[in-house]
Amino acid sequence: MRIIAGSAKGRKLQSPIGDDVRPTTDIVKEAVFSILQFELEGARFLDAFAGSGQMGLEALSRGAGQSWFIDSSRRSMQIIRKNIGICGFPAEKAVTVSMDTLRFLSSTDEHFDMVFLDPPYRKGLLQQALTAAAGIVSTGGCIICEHPADETLPELAEDFILKKNYRYGTIVISLYRRSVPEKEC
Repeated sequence: MRIIAGSAKGRKLQSPIGDDVRPTTDIVKEAVFSILQFELEGARFLDAFAGSGQMGLEALSRGAGQSWFIDSSRRSMQIIRKNIGICGFPAEKAVTVSMDTLRFLSSTDEHFDMVFLDPPYRKGLLQQALTAAAGIVSTGGCIICEHPADETLPELAEDFILKKNYRYGTIVISLYRRSVPEKEC
């Protein structure tokens, strides 16, 4: 596992060992950042269910202004902090929060331009997280979900609409954007 592009390109990252963590593949990671490439500069990125932190670190490497890493696992948080050090990002740009992700999403006053959701598969967490994340996304921001191809997500999540699904083998990336009401005449 490595950083693909940007200021930390080529840095090898560590990953927690075990069945609870399933790192995003390079193909899927590249696809996510191709989707976000023109919106990333200076953005606030939230890597929810962060695992190794690779998505938030990739965002920082490619120009995000700040990445937040949320995970409830103590081991994952140790790995994330180590990976932040490997990449050389300062603490003010790489914020770590050791907390249940659903609790964070429903209780924080922070807002983000991009929220990446990749919870453990088939545990019922993604739809809950999607609904909770809708409340913390800035105007013009987006929610990106990584999930198995056999899991169908809703067309709407609060005031966010499913804009597109991108399939990569057994993995799907679902992109949500805030629905914009039509202008009154």
